[in-house]
Amino acid sequence: MIAVLVLHVAVAVLAAVVGGRLGRRVFLLTALAPLGTVVWVLVEGGAVLDGTPVEQRAEWVPELGLDLSFRVDAFALMMLGIVGGIGVLVMLYASEYFHHEKGLPRFAAFLTAFTGAMTGLVAADDLLLVFVFWELTSVTSYGLIGFKDEDPAARSAATQALLITGAGGLALLAGILLLTSTTGATSISALTELADAGGIGGTQASWAAALILLGCFTKSAQVPFHGWLPGAMAAPTPVSAYLHSATMVKAGVFLVARLAHPLADLPPWRPMTIGVGLATMCWGGYRALRQTDLKLVLAYGTVSQLGMLVAVFGSGESKLLFAGSALLLAHAIYKASLFMVVGIIDHSTHTREIPRLSGLRRAMPAVVVVSVLGGASMAGVIPLLGFLAKEAAIVGYQQAGFAAAGLALAVFVGASGLTTAYTLRFLWGAFADRPGVTTEIHRPGALFVLPAAILAVPTVVLGVAPALTDEVVRPAAGALYEKAAAYELILWPGITSAFLLSLLALAIGAALFAVRARVEALQAVLGRQRTAADHFQRLLGGSLRGAARVTGLVQHGSMPLYLGVILLGMVAIPLFHLIGDVRVPDGAVLAESPLQAVVIVGSMLAAAGLAVTHRRFAAVLLLGTVGFSSAALFVLQGAPDLALTQILVETVSVVMFVLVLRHLPDRFRVVPWSTANAARIAVAGIVGAFMFGVTLTALADRTATPVDEDVAALAYPQGDGSNVVNVTLVDIRGFDTVGEAIVLVVAALGVLGIVRANRGATDG
Repeated sequence: MIAVLVLHVAVAVLAAVVGGRLGRRVFLLTALAPLGTVVWVLVEGGAVLDGTPVEQRAEWVPELGLDLSFRVDAFALMMLGIVGGIGVLVMLYASEYFHHEKGLPRFAAFLTAFTGAMTGLVAADDLLLVFVFWELTSVTSYGLIGFKDEDPAARSAATQALLITGAGGLALLAGILLLTSTTGATSISALTELADAGGIGGTQASWAAALILLGCFTKSAQVPFHGWLPGAMAAPTPVSAYLHSATMVKAGVFLVARLAHPLADLPPWRPMTIGVGLATMCWGGYRALRQTDLKLVLAYGTVSQLGMLVAVFGSGESKLLFAGSALLLAHAIYKASLFMVVGIIDHSTHTREIPRLSGLRRAMPAVVVVSVLGGASMAGVIPLLGFLAKEAAIVGYQQAGFAAAGLALAVFVGASGLTTAYTLRFLWGAFADRPGVTTEIHRPGALFVLPAAILAVPTVVLGVAPALTDEVVRPAAGALYEKAAAYELILWPGITSAFLLSLLALAIGAALFAVRARVEALQAVLGRQRTAADHFQRLLGGSLRGAARVTGLVQHGSMPLYLGVILLGMVAIPLFHLIGDVRVPDGAVLAESPLQAVVIVGSMLAAAGLAVTHRRFAAVLLLGTVGFSSAALFVLQGAPDLALTQILVETVSVVMFVLVLRHLPDRFRVVPWSTANAARIAVAGIVGAFMFGVTLTALADRTATPVDEDVAALAYPQGDGSNVVNVTLVDIRGFDTVGEAIVLVVAALGVLGIVRANRGATDG
């Protein structure tokens, strides 16, 4: 798996470098990355489906116990097949979709990088590694949504997606850290083992679950965070077909599915997943009925079906986990093909608006067949894959043992009726003949239609051959929860209550479509409602205005105030613990000799004089006195080389100050006494006392062996030097010494420049 990720990185870099020469053929190059995933799935798939996960681990940050830990079980394998298989088709589709647009190498590189990030996300086992790939999908999708960076709508949509999913990512990180600290489990597999052993409980675990779900809801466009997904339709259609139907939006669903079994019994889990999921399913379906843009019909339909997936997986029930695995597979296939159809229509007619489309049914028969198959699967029409999956979900709700399962089933069936209604709206909008409307149609090439047509094949085959589908779905569901592998998909269930509910959903949708004029009139009466994007813009604008006000209050340009706040913030909490607990090292003395005491007292007097003098020249001399006193202390301690360095530094500094003082007034500006001065003196005193106390206490509490003993012991055998200071400077602190030397050289050159400038001015 690590090799597959390396392949994605290499192909992304190569696409960025040579893509300008290849033009739109760069997507044939980038198709190699997801093709590598497909090959890996085919090679390893047999063993994984038989119950032997592929595990790989590489050290990442060993000091923190962080590893690159990957584990591909049957559920991850199914997701990898979706990411890789649809990825290859999207790359081929993009090679026909684009022509001579600017920035194709950048777009291809971002798309490949996203594919790699999504591959890593579904294969990662370590929770922190999951978060890393989670954020990479957000960052790369930002570049893809904002591909048309000259379009304000694209920039706004990309920013909205990044902010919402990024904020959710922070919530996810907080939840992961809280969960790992509570349970001690740092990986998904460890959480599953912990749940099988006895379950996970406690208040902290409940808060962790709520935070993790918040992150999942933002990524999978759940109400009220759904607004970024319809806005992201400003991206090119290959992005919509891949990120916003088959992969990225599934990241949140994927994590909900992974954690449903371990966390479903925590108090917030089922109410949040089922409640929010069904609300999203209803709201997305309702909004889809109002759209006249074919792409937005599918976008809101995607929001609705993501809610369905969250509600099904989130229950944690074995039958619903099985049904969710089938729904996940079905949705990825038919929704990707339908988005591709929209791109074909847009390219062929230069519009996606329903009122402007007419005559496509006769001009594009192959596209019609693909659309009908994909749409029928989305609506749950027998014998297609979507029917099998939705039927299993209905049975799962009927057999569920949690509270309000009956209410959830009723809402699920009603929302499925909305799915049928907007499916019919999509097909009617795209292919119905409209009197008086003439649409100029350029017939699409066969290669342009081929990827969508290929996706229509498994929609049919996996529906009419449920035993074949079970070979993938049952192991995938079993990887989530062992008991979920006991079920199977049924093509003809007979006249059961579940089958009748499926027919009821189709009937509700057909009825809504039949009275679509009245439905649209009712929506018009209700008036224009604020969309999630409107609320986001209001929230963003309010945040920016609030930030400006806060900045005006706290960032007003007062350097003393800034430093005071920083210093007090630095010492506030430690000082509280330090008071009354200051300790003095054993054997500590104020001075080791009378001469040393004289030097120390002289340095203190010079520092005090520096603080009160009004003459600039006197201040420079007193500052130099402090520095030269430090050099004298080095001499007394037997370190003449350090003293020499200190004398050199102080000499250069004093000379530079003197040269600068020639251009400044003789005295400092007299500042009248005020309460601000008292506050500054107080802050300085507090910080000084704190640092003095911390230094004494740190020396008194020292438990480790002083490093100078090790340095002295290693100076001769490893440094080949009898002078410990020289070995330290040259070998141990070599880079630091080079940096100090560079600073001295730069300072000397600066002084030399000032001297020459003054000499030139005097000569003139």
